[in-house]
Amino acid sequence: MRLSNSFFYTLREDVKDEESVSGNLLVKSGMIKKSSNGIYIYMPLGLKVLQNIEKIVREEMNKTGAQELTMPQLLPQDIYEESGRLKNFGPSMFRLNDRYSRAYALGPTHEEMFVKAASMKIKSYKDMPFNLYQIGTKYRDEVRPRLGLVRVREFIMKDAYSFDADLSGLDKSYQKMYNAYKNIFDRIGLNYKIVEADTGVMGGFLSEEFQAITDTGEDILVLCDSCSYSSNQEVSKCVPKKDIDNSKLINKELVYTPNHGTIKDICHFLNVPEAKVVKTLVYKIDDEFYACMVAGDKDVNEVKLQKLLKANSVVLASLEDVEKITNAKIGFAGPIGLDCKIIIDQDILNMKNFVVGANKTDYHYKNVNLSDFKYDIVSDIKFVCEGDTCPECGGHLYFKKGIEVGNTFKLGTKYSESLNLQYLDSNNKLNYVYMGCYGLGIPRTMASVVEQNNDEKGIIWPVVIAPYKVAIVIVSNKDEKQVSTANKLYDKLNSLGIDTILDDRDERVGVKFNDMDLIGIPIRITVGKKINDGAVELKLRTEKENKDVNIDLVVEEIKNIVY
Repeated sequence: MRLSNSFFYTLREDVKDEESVSGNLLVKSGMIKKSSNGIYIYMPLGLKVLQNIEKIVREEMNKTGAQELTMPQLLPQDIYEESGRLKNFGPSMFRLNDRYSRAYALGPTHEEMFVKAASMKIKSYKDMPFNLYQIGTKYRDEVRPRLGLVRVREFIMKDAYSFDADLSGLDKSYQKMYNAYKNIFDRIGLNYKIVEADTGVMGGFLSEEFQAITDTGEDILVLCDSCSYSSNQEVSKCVPKKDIDNSKLINKELVYTPNHGTIKDICHFLNVPEAKVVKTLVYKIDDEFYACMVAGDKDVNEVKLQKLLKANSVVLASLEDVEKITNAKIGFAGPIGLDCKIIIDQDILNMKNFVVGANKTDYHYKNVNLSDFKYDIVSDIKFVCEGDTCPECGGHLYFKKGIEVGNTFKLGTKYSESLNLQYLDSNNKLNYVYMGCYGLGIPRTMASVVEQNNDEKGIIWPVVIAPYKVAIVIVSNKDEKQVSTANKLYDKLNSLGIDTILDDRDERVGVKFNDMDLIGIPIRITVGKKINDGAVELKLRTEKENKDVNIDLVVEEIKNIVY
C-alpha cells in the first residue's frame, strides 16, 4: 500500500467515547470507526487484521477436518420456539416481521440451524462424526455495549458444531476443538487462561472459556496460587468453612434498629463484624419466591441459584413483592416466620448467634441460630472471594480479569432432542445425536491482542496478524535515490508475499514515524541520507533502538523476522 494514494488516516487525540485501551487505539489508528452504539465499521487496516486472524482460525479448523459453510443471518423465529429458546433470549434478540407478518430474527446464535443442516446427512451411525463451521455475523441487542469491540451488538464469530453418535465420540471431537483453539491463540501470541464456565443459554453439561488476561476484561477469573485450578467466578466452587464456633448458644433477642437497613449500618449500630450478620435476599425464581441467605460479607451467586433449581429465570423480587412477603421495608428481611421457601448458604450451617432482619421495619434479631427458623435447601450459593480456599488443592485463590475470546461446550443431546435429530444405531434403534459447540470471537480476539500489546505510542501488532509486516518510510521525497531505493525495496518485499506499506506521503518524517508506531507495524525501514553509504535503518516495533543494515542484506533480515 502506497500511502500517498491510499485511504489512510490517523487521529491525534484520544477518543472521548471509547473507555477501553483497545477501543481508543483502534479508532485512533484508523482501524475501526463507531457507526452507532455497539456497531463498528472495519476500515481497510482493521479489516486486514480481522482477515489475518480468520486465516489462522480457518487453517486450524481445517486441520481438524471441520468443513466450512455459510448460514443465513435472517432466521425464522419459530426455529427458536421449536428448540425452546425463544423466551430465554428475551429482548437481546433483534426481531422483525416480513411483509406477510411472519416473525424473523437476526441470528444471535446458530445451533438450531446447524441441526437442520446436519439432518440432511444423518440417518445412520455410519454418517458420523463430522464437524461444520462458519465465520459470520451475529446480532445481540446488548443492554450496555461497551469496551470497544468487546461488548457489541453486531460481531463476527467463528462457530463450529460437532456431531457424534455417543458421548465417547463427543469427547474426542471436543478434544480436537480444544486443541485447535489452543493452537489458534498460541499462534496469535495471546496470553490466555482456560477456565470452567457457566453453560448459560447454550445449555449442555460442560463449558470452558478461553480468557485473554487483561486489566480491561469483563470477566473475573479465579486462579490458584498453588495448582492449575481455573474457573470463571460465576461457577467457581466455594469450600465450606471448617472453622468450628465453640461459643455457647444464646437465645435470640429482638432489637430496635431504626433506619439501619444496610449491612454496613447494622454492623456499626450493633458493633458486630459483617461475618456475624446474615442477609436475606428475596428472589423470584421462575414463578416462585425464595429467600436466599448468605453471610453479610458475601454475595448471592445467581448463576449457582439457577443451576441449583434448574431454573430459566432468576431475578431479585420487586420492592412491592419483598414488602408484601416480609411485611417490612427493604433492609429488614429475615428467615424467622417467613412464608416462602428458604435457601441457606452452606457456611451458615457453621454459624452461631448471628444477626438477621426481623421482617419488621426498624427491627433485627440478634443471637439467632439455626433452630430459630426452618429452611428448605442448603447449598453453595455465594460468590467465591479472593483468598478463599482452592477446591482442588487447598491453596489460596486469587483473581484476574479476562476477555472471553473463545468458548467450548459439550451440548450433549439438548438440541437433538428438542429438534428431533436422531440416527439408527447398529441394532436398528433410534438414538439422539451428541453435539458439541465451539465459538470464537474474531473482533474480541483483535481487541484482546491490542489490550495486551500496546505502549504510549500505540499498538504493537504481532507479526502474524499485523495488517502489514513492514513499513518503508522515505525521509525526503525530493531525494531521487531515496525514492528509487524505497520503491525497489517495496516491490521486492511485496513480490515475496510480505505485505508492505510505503510511506511516500509529503509529510515530516516525525509524523510518518508516529503514524507507523500508532498503527503498530512490526518492522520499520527508514530510507534516508544513509542510503548514500548503502545503508537503511531497521527498527522493530517491540524495540527502542534501530540499527543500520546494508541495503543488499535488508531483505534477508526481514525474511528471517517474518518467517
